[in-house]
Amino acid sequence: MTTERREPALNADERTMLEGWLEYHRQTLAWKCEGLTDEQLRTAAVEPSPLSLMGLVRHMAEVERHWFRKVLTGDDPGPVYSSDADPDGDFHVTGADTWQDAYTTWQTEIGHARHNAAGLALDDLSRGRSRSTGEPFTLRWIYTHMIEEYARHNGHADLIRERLDGATGD
Repeated sequence: MTTERREPALNADERTMLEGWLEYHRQTLAWKCEGLTDEQLRTAAVEPSPLSLMGLVRHMAEVERHWFRKVLTGDDPGPVYSSDADPDGDFHVTGADTWQDAYTTWQTEIGHARHNAAGLALDDLSRGRSRSTGEPFTLRWIYTHMIEEYARHNGHADLIRERLDGATGD
């Protein structure tokens, strides 16, 4: 599989711009994982951090699920990888975990995210509320937060990938 990253339009309206940047960062994470074996994708290559590329993908599946299902719509299917006993279970990959399973879960959550946001305006409010203020979030805020979340973790992915096989890129 070859990931094609599309730069967001330079002159789009706000919604198209936000969705374009979110898609670009989703594609960037997939691109950072391309061409590696399951073993490489499970490797925590930047010691002492336990982060791996597969762990980042699993984490982003959880993040997509949280913001676009639990917070935005009030649907709470529960976490995929994390639990009370292991709140960072998304990052704790084992030899039994496969790229295909992680990728499929991630893409499923992205599909839910797209579907749940599709009929909403940027100023529409979430059903879930901020733990600190008690206020709901706008879809605009969620999009912006997701872009920030992916951008930060794509920086981690850059470092991990470079340590694994020397590959670099924007």
